[in-house]
Amino acid sequence: MSDIVMVPAVAAPAPPPSPGWRGYLTGHKVLAAALGIFVILSLVRWTQDADDLTSSLTVEITLLVTMPIMLAGLAGLWAERAGVVNIGIEGMMIIGTWFGGWGAYMWGPWVGLLLAILGGAVGGVLHAVATVTFNVNHVISGVAINLLAFGAMRYLSELLWTGRDAPQGSGITQSPPQKSALPRFDCPFLAGGTIGDWKTPDILGNIEERGWLLISDIAGVLRGFVHNVSAATIIALLLVPAFTWVFWRTRFGLRVRSSGEEPAAAESLGVRVLPLRYFALAISGACAGFGGGFLSIVLSSYYRQGQTANRGFIGLATTIAGNWRPTGILAAGFLFGYPEALNRVGRDALPDTLLVGAICAAIWLIYALMRQKWVQSGFALGVTLFMFWLWSIVVEIPESLTSSPPYLITLIVLATAGSNLRPPMHAGLPYRSGQSH
Repeated sequence: MSDIVMVPAVAAPAPPPSPGWRGYLTGHKVLAAALGIFVILSLVRWTQDADDLTSSLTVEITLLVTMPIMLAGLAGLWAERAGVVNIGIEGMMIIGTWFGGWGAYMWGPWVGLLLAILGGAVGGVLHAVATVTFNVNHVISGVAINLLAFGAMRYLSELLWTGRDAPQGSGITQSPPQKSALPRFDCPFLAGGTIGDWKTPDILGNIEERGWLLISDIAGVLRGFVHNVSAATIIALLLVPAFTWVFWRTRFGLRVRSSGEEPAAAESLGVRVLPLRYFALAISGACAGFGGGFLSIVLSSYYRQGQTANRGFIGLATTIAGNWRPTGILAAGFLFGYPEALNRVGRDALPDTLLVGAICAAIWLIYALMRQKWVQSGFALGVTLFMFWLWSIVVEIPESLTSSPPYLITLIVLATAGSNLRPPMHAGLPYRSGQSH
């Protein structure tokens, strides 16, 4: 009988300790930064009596003005994830504004929104014909679409809305007003919505009016998301989790991402890259058209020439600032939409944003000093002192300067987070089927 060797039992390794809330925030730096900025906004609102900084009306308008920018960013996401740079988003939005205004006047807002989406999709397919089939430079094709959209929509306006038989209130630069609007919703109990004929209490509104530090600010922000919300806003917001699921949880999304990263390798595995890019650009154009229709149907009641106001290019900036992810694009869209909303709702509170920026810069200074990054510390010190000085002397910010924050924020994001941004490797590069096989 052989000897039996006794092997000592080895205890199973203990599970790693829970990281706790500090570890969670460290692993989610964007969330930590957002919470920190919100606390600073609350403090400035409370000390400076600047209620519009976190009011529900400001958040409500921010939500509205953010949606077209976010939809333009999603348009850039679909194009670049498939490997095509879409500079023509602005033109596709112009098409969406025109067809949205025309359809809303003729058949109602829902038909107008559908026509805006279809019109933008046609623009996306046109961009695909140029860049995918004929390998035209992506930037040149996008610029051409922008110019073509402007001229074509002006021609259609002149054709339909000028002359003796033109509808009242229309002209070469605008459509007649729509006859009805999309429905808007208030959440019962939270924002005073109705259940049948009964108007429920407005719990969040009552808390917001108290003016409490942090608590009233949280109530104001939450109420902005559930008060007077357009049906189109709900649809647009639902696209963010839907697109996230498609890109990272489906075979189709994997194929789209592979065509933007390594199209030759994807094609060698059986992926039909060129038809896939056509489909992705059609979705890209549809998102841009949706954003244009949102402008002419939700934010306004008619089409007006110049209505997009470069939102297509700002949306493309959100694609980059959001790191080519739907949730990042939504966050960047809010960052760009907030200054515009504050300009509309509470211009008196605009100078207090300089104080918010000064406090954020001071925190950045402390962080850089703790990590002994002397160059960053010197720069942060200069920004802190400049922002505090500017806040102390500025009484009113000129309206001509209120349109610059989106571009300034873009530069700041690219300068501070540029090393962490990763675009699709093959975006913007020419590709023909069978290449490099």
